[in-house]
Amino acid sequence: MKYLISGGGTGGHIFPAVSIANALCELDPSADILFVGALGRMEMTRVPEAGYKIIGLPVRGFNRSQPWKNISVLIDLARSMWQARRIVRDFQPNAAVGVGGYASGAAMKVAARMGIPVILQEQNGFAGVTNKLLKDDAVKICVAYEGMERFFPKDKIILTGNPVRQNLTQGDAKRAAKEFGLDPKKPTLLIIGGSLGARTINEAVIAGLPALEESGLQVIWQTGKTYYDKCKAAADQYGKWLVCRDFLSNMPDVYALASLVISRAGASSISELCLLGKAAILVPSPNVAEDHQTHNAMALVNKEAAVLVKDADAVKSLIPTALKMLSDTKQLQSLSKNILTLAQTDSARRIAEEVIKVAK
Repeated sequence: MKYLISGGGTGGHIFPAVSIANALCELDPSADILFVGALGRMEMTRVPEAGYKIIGLPVRGFNRSQPWKNISVLIDLARSMWQARRIVRDFQPNAAVGVGGYASGAAMKVAARMGIPVILQEQNGFAGVTNKLLKDDAVKICVAYEGMERFFPKDKIILTGNPVRQNLTQGDAKRAAKEFGLDPKKPTLLIIGGSLGARTINEAVIAGLPALEESGLQVIWQTGKTYYDKCKAAADQYGKWLVCRDFLSNMPDVYALASLVISRAGASSISELCLLGKAAILVPSPNVAEDHQTHNAMALVNKEAAVLVKDADAVKSLIPTALKMLSDTKQLQSLSKNILTLAQTDSARRIAEEVIKVAK
């Protein structure tokens, strides 16, 4: 059986896509899988690192602030549709899986037109533009949140949760402490801004470094490549209690060590936090379509499963909020207990089973 998987742009699309591919290979060891991504985006490196072949399309997002620049975007879209048609014709997949992102729109539209059954996976509580445009082309739509019939035909929806990275629950706190030169018994604050980093969170941490030093905590801070040099320069003024990295590859161990997590409210990050039962402060990004990260975060906040700090308030209040929470053991335990009840387990396998069913 052959499966075409498309999507990307951020880790929030790529990690679920790779998890689905891994699950397909577990269920069908002879599966032939091909990814389609967008040239210049992070999937073009992350997918091959995971062991899969990927072909890039020249597709790009529309420039909403400067519409006159979209002529070249439309030309690239046309080229991408033509290339996607050639890819589907040559590969002849039994099913196509779209996880969102620019490339997914072109690849899934073409696959549907050529008679290939399309399955969509929507990570967010507020559906993304690409998946909303593809809803009529899909035979099944796997979602992570209830109430998604606001966006998709009810008879196509399957509640599966979001696939998360492999072996996430097998982390070792002592191993992470040894790797970073930290004390496994000390409270540890983990700060992650998503795979691309988060400017506001990084600025909040820089502003809060003196208070963090005074608290006696340990901190692991993932900055993202774009902001790393500035953040590292600030971090170098402090001691070994502060670990600053542009990217954290061994997330299972890092999560295991963390007492509290500060994170953006991307769907994949939230799914990981739920699965691990981690107390968290969520700082939704204001730079996403339809403000979907706030919708993601509020789904947890309304069930007392996380704390929300607005992006606009982060520099002033994020670190003080974290320090207050880390001094309140009861609150941390309550958040951990509540967020764990929202976990959807074995999501990748359940999605893969639907893909195989549709392909057959």
